[in-house]
Amino acid sequence: MQHQKINMEGLWSDDEVPVSPTGQYFNSSVLSISVLSVLESEIPIDDSLALTLLKDLFLPINPRFSSIMVEDNNGVKQWKKVFVELQDHVNVPTFPEGKFPEFYDACLNDYLSKIAMESFPKGRPLWNIHIIKYPTSNAAGSLVFKLHHALGDGFSLMGALLSCLKRCDNPGLPLTFPNFQMKTDLDDEKETVFNRLTKRFSTVINSASDFGWSLLKSSILQDDKTPIRSGTEGVEFLAINLITMSFSLDQIKEIKGKLGVTINDVLTGVIFLGTRLYMDATSQESRNGVSTALVLLNTRNIGGYTSVAEMVDASAAEKQWGNQFGFLHVSVPELNGTEYSNPTQFVYKAQKIIKRKRESAAVFLTGRLLETVRRYRGPEATAQYIHSTLNNSSMTISNMIGPLERMSLADHPIKGFYFMVVGVPQSLTITMVSYMKVVRIAVGMEKGLMDPQKFKSSVESAFDMIYKAAVRS
Repeated sequence: MQHQKINMEGLWSDDEVPVSPTGQYFNSSVLSISVLSVLESEIPIDDSLALTLLKDLFLPINPRFSSIMVEDNNGVKQWKKVFVELQDHVNVPTFPEGKFPEFYDACLNDYLSKIAMESFPKGRPLWNIHIIKYPTSNAAGSLVFKLHHALGDGFSLMGALLSCLKRCDNPGLPLTFPNFQMKTDLDDEKETVFNRLTKRFSTVINSASDFGWSLLKSSILQDDKTPIRSGTEGVEFLAINLITMSFSLDQIKEIKGKLGVTINDVLTGVIFLGTRLYMDATSQESRNGVSTALVLLNTRNIGGYTSVAEMVDASAAEKQWGNQFGFLHVSVPELNGTEYSNPTQFVYKAQKIIKRKRESAAVFLTGRLLETVRRYRGPEATAQYIHSTLNNSSMTISNMIGPLERMSLADHPIKGFYFMVVGVPQSLTITMVSYMKVVRIAVGMEKGLMDPQKFKSSVESAFDMIYKAAVRS
């Protein structure tokens, strides 16, 4: 590849820009969390334009992609603009030639596990790309972005990546996204004054309860050691297996309509039931062990997005960019005999728990707590608190909404894509993203602890059980 050096002068002034508090937490001595985003190409990948595309499309999106994190004389971390040696950020691994796609499936899994554990070199911006020029079962080639979470959250990074892609059907038109509604029809019913007062009182009580429980879960209460949680110290440094599965968005909407819930309720219910089925099949003794999921929430004051331009609009950068999310501690419902005959109960349980916690102020109070800890004890102490929060629970669940139209990158049609959060001190991480009426679920799990195919089969069985039960109702 041709050598290029990019000077990003003009994007920011020469003054260093402070790193956001969450950015500091995610790149600290106790936490280093990144996102792997995998784009699956329908045709073999031509990497001859990689450096040009990075220079012309990727780097101009945000100055953080051409900056490094440094500390000033007071120990405060800042973003400092640097020259970008693009060829240092592009990796093209070599695998044995002439093998079957299933062989390259394993190669890709091992490679993703390898780069997930690698640290970013000091003195370089916190991102790189990996071009996989071998056919897997899902694609003719794969493009992997590794982006440090200090650069931004899933919303920001999704917008950055998608701004580099075009619609296949009409490149001149923007990619669009489905509108999402957090409310169901039941939420639109008129409430009496008494009901509103009762609801506010319940919110106060629930907020205190949820916040108190969150404090305990982040400090002294640990989940049980189960088939999905080893409790191993330093689990974030261990190898992972990464699997994906796909579900029809139309079928998910069928379940949603039949049960009167949201799409997120359906997906969370499927994951919870699938997780318990896996635990039951692996160890009857611990199938109902105490297991908590951290469900991540976007805390931006927006009602959704309809185009990529809105996600990366410079005039709205303060609102759109950065790490703006909170998390809910959600207990995974136990599995008993009734779920086999009525599996939709897991969806209703997920809806009830998440709706109640969304309506409490626990997320806001937790955010204020983190800010207080940062102010009086510093970002490292805050990062340690977040580490404990993650380490004491069993898994994290996050989701994103992807485009409706087929995408292309430099005339390479994108067959599918998914993402995974890595460097998290947990044995199990689950992410979801929609694309062209398909929901792709990616599962990162501690290698040697969990059986990837058994877990995949359990989640797929859970979906089938819930779908069949819902459409019959």
